[in-house]
Amino acid sequence: MARRPVPGVLASFVNVDSVTEAIRDLKSRGFRDLTVYTAAPNHEIEQVLDEPVSWVRAFTLIGGLVGVTSGFAVTIWTSLDWPLLVGGKPIAAVPPYVVIAFELTILYGSLCTVAGMLFLTLREKLRGRPYLPSFSDDRIGVFVPCAPEQVESVRAVLQQAGPEEVSVHAG
Repeated sequence: MARRPVPGVLASFVNVDSVTEAIRDLKSRGFRDLTVYTAAPNHEIEQVLDEPVSWVRAFTLIGGLVGVTSGFAVTIWTSLDWPLLVGGKPIAAVPPYVVIAFELTILYGSLCTVAGMLFLTLREKLRGRPYLPSFSDDRIGVFVPCAPEQVESVRAVLQQAGPEEVSVHAG
């Protein structure tokens, strides 16, 4: 189920400083819905974009808390349901169950992280936006969705930053 293309301007950059300059100029002119493609995370670009913190860490925390709780709950419940006295030790001693609780914390935390990433990624509306394979290699791409009457002003701002290539995509 393909979405129709999003109209806008796509620029390909080599230099990070040029990208940050272009993003600053675009944001100062009111363009907020920018899509930036990079092969690796870049702190300068993240700082200029000023995006909110991802909710993936909340999924990880919830998964970890569910894991540690279920790890202790299942082991203690099992020990109390089938008591086995060994050398006068308490039936539900916590230290032997720490390993199981830790392992379930890691398991549930990682599974919830993957589920959270999938959920948040599929919720994102990036279909229909242009992409070049070189953005996964050594180039940085900036796509600015805009109305046809704004194309020339956006193109001028991007050209001023010194991109390698600028292309207009019609919807």
